[in-house]
Amino acid sequence: MTTPGDGMPYAGGEKESLHASLDRHRDAVLWKLEGLDDEQLRRPMTPSGTNLLGLVKHLGSVEYGWFCTTFGREVEPLWFDPYTDEDMSVGPGETTAQIVDFYGRARAAADRVITELPLDALGKAPWRDHEVSLRWVLIHVIEDTVRHAGHMDIVRELIDGGTGAYRPPSGGS
Repeated sequence: MTTPGDGMPYAGGEKESLHASLDRHRDAVLWKLEGLDDEQLRRPMTPSGTNLLGLVKHLGSVEYGWFCTTFGREVEPLWFDPYTDEDMSVGPGETTAQIVDFYGRARAAADRVITELPLDALGKAPWRDHEVSLRWVLIHVIEDTVRHAGHMDIVRELIDGGTGAYRPPSGGS
């Protein structure tokens, strides 16, 4: 059972609930980009250079890394080094569409892993010295997505005053 508009299965199983939670926060990440121009999406809003588009690029890298690499699935060739700050910044030659599309492809690839594997499936990320379960990865990626969605909420408010965790039913910001 879900409440209209929020997609949460309030009486769903564990995997369904975790996946719905991840999707809900992924959608919030994309909503934070709506209605802004390219300069606003790239504008560094903290001393470290945090910007909305860079956070989306990072989250795409996270989804490919944790879901696909960990479980031996194909990852598209990356044009940046995900093990450095390159996945948190946007270069002058990178377009908004390129980054948003990259996030969409990473999300779709991760969804295939989530759909095809049981929660207790084990994988090993090359940067870890132990195996992790799909359950652990789902929780970890939800945590990372929520953390960065919160950053995006603050950055968006600093840019144009837009606030809120989720798109209101009326479609406003």
